[in-house]
Amino acid sequence: MHADFQPTVYILASRRYGTLYVGVTSHLMQRLHQHREGIFEGFTADHNVKMLIWYEQHATMETVILREKQIKKWNRQWKINLIEMENPNWRDLAVDLGFPTLPSRKL
Repeated sequence: MHADFQPTVYILASRRYGTLYVGVTSHLMQRLHQHREGIFEGFTADHNVKMLIWYEQHATMETVILREKQIKKWNRQWKINLIEMENPNWRDLAVDLGFPTLPSRKL
């Protein structure tokens, strides 16, 4: 198995209590780079969803995909509760992983 292989389900946000996105990846650092740089067109790029606010790593892609499907079925408040159990201040956890702080957005 490749050293960078790390099945992960994650939640990104545009800002605190902003737009949420639930995703899955086998390489978290690479996927975060793609989201933060807007490399792919789609929902996260259209809604400026770049802050990593929650993630959970698993042993296999099968279990991480099942967890992603479970969370995607949840209502918004349940997702917020999940986030706030571990990250009550909605810090951008990508900074802890070595990514630069995102620039502030004016609303």
